[in-house]
Amino acid sequence: MSGMNPMEPKMANPKVISIDGVDYVRAADASPKLGPEVIIRTYSAGVHVGTLKSREGREVVLLNARRIYSWQGAFTLNAIALNGLDRKNSRISLPVPEITLLEAIEVILVAEAVDLTTTEKK
Repeated sequence: MSGMNPMEPKMANPKVISIDGVDYVRAADASPKLGPEVIIRTYSAGVHVGTLKSREGREVVLLNARRIYSWQGAFTLNAIALNGLDRKNSRISLPVPEITLLEAIEVILVAEAVDLTTTEKK
């Protein structure tokens, strides 16, 4: 049997391999899969947009999160998610690396073509 112990479980695609005490992680598993960009409306913390890291019940964690203070060019958050907003006349904060939002009451997927990066009022 070419040196394999038949009593050991077969590991066709191990996720971690140890060589000389150093663990190596398969490249596809090295970084967590991040979720899509979403708009979050909370009960009392306002409206935020960012990359969905996790959601458990009403607790949502966003990466590269920006707060949307005010907007023009869209009547609803759904319209912002689908068509964007008037960037010149809207206010979106600078991003924070990560934020945990409690009491999320809406999670809206942002269309890929929509750019909701930081805007600065001039």
